[in-house]
Amino acid sequence: MDPFLLVGSLVCVLAALLCIGAALLRQPPNDITILSVAAVELFLLAYAVGAVIRQLTGDPVLGEAWEFWGYLLTALLVPVGAFWWAILEKTRWSNYVLAAAGLTVFVMLVRMEQIWDGVAGL
Repeated sequence: MDPFLLVGSLVCVLAALLCIGAALLRQPPNDITILSVAAVELFLLAYAVGAVIRQLTGDPVLGEAWEFWGYLLTALLVPVGAFWWAILEKTRWSNYVLAAAGLTVFVMLVRMEQIWDGVAGL
């Protein structure tokens, strides 16, 4: 298992749990929930740099490269969209949107790992 996947899983799940907790406490989006999703975005940027370096040093994507990079570009947009949602709608429901962003990126990370390793999709 790739260390990037382990770290990314931890960041995404922690962000989702923080956001769900805030929503259950009926709080609007706050610094903690928004920064937790920002941490997901920062991780994805580091992941993108790591993926470029891996490819340049001879560790190729064994699956479809276009699919991997498509997933990565889409994953980079998910936290940004959730952030704007939370900024524009200051209700507790926005925390659920932020949590969904973390969980969505987690699923996308797992799929990107499968694509990198050449594992066929479901």
